[in-house]
Amino acid sequence: MSSKYSILLPTYNEKENLPIIVWMIVKYMTANDYSFEIIIIDDGSPDGTLEVAKKLQKIYGEDIIVLRPRKEKLGLGTAYKHGIKHATGNFIIIMDADLSHHPKYIPQFIAKQQTDNADIVTGTRYVGNGGVNGWDFRRKLISCGANFLTQFLLRPGVSDLTGSFRLYKKPVLEKLIQNCVSKGYVFQMEMIVRARQNNYTISEVPIAFVDRLYGESKLGASEIVQFVKGLLYLFATT
Repeated sequence: MSSKYSILLPTYNEKENLPIIVWMIVKYMTANDYSFEIIIIDDGSPDGTLEVAKKLQKIYGEDIIVLRPRKEKLGLGTAYKHGIKHATGNFIIIMDADLSHHPKYIPQFIAKQQTDNADIVTGTRYVGNGGVNGWDFRRKLISCGANFLTQFLLRPGVSDLTGSFRLYKKPVLEKLIQNCVSKGYVFQMEMIVRARQNNYTISEVPIAFVDRLYGESKLGASEIVQFVKGLLYLFATT
């Protein structure tokens, strides 16, 4: 069975970033002759992201750009659930649409998955030549603090738990997502913790994370509170 990759791109107010990220994904996927589709899940963006997505679909074709919009902002976990339903690939790649994840890493993820036959490949900012560009001290402190706290409480055996740039075997993601209760940022963390419980194999690829070029960062005080609550919930229940 030949491999096909379904790339899920949840979007909310990403009209400037979307054409660039799509162009870059297409460039790296076609250069390596991968079979792929990009599933754009727009959550009712008021800035016209969906209109931009429709134009991109005309440019690249409906077999490459699949539009599965929703009426309102319903959270990351549900966006992935929604996207998987429409995915025709046997592998799922999840990444952010705001250019913080560079598509040049996708071939590395795929190569790593093939070498290790990994159930999950996740990008890490905390080993090798991975890192973060464009963050102020506060953001770095929050990120490192969150990761340290998570490592200490959950001992997941993975260096970067809150990253959202990953490749999954489709049946693995489907199973994990069924058992997942978290929304938002905690969702990524829970997926890895549950994967460990199920003895799925996880490989890591160092990535450089770049802060968004356009638009507002979605990380605020409420997300931090949500993260801590979610972490304590996972600590208590897993």
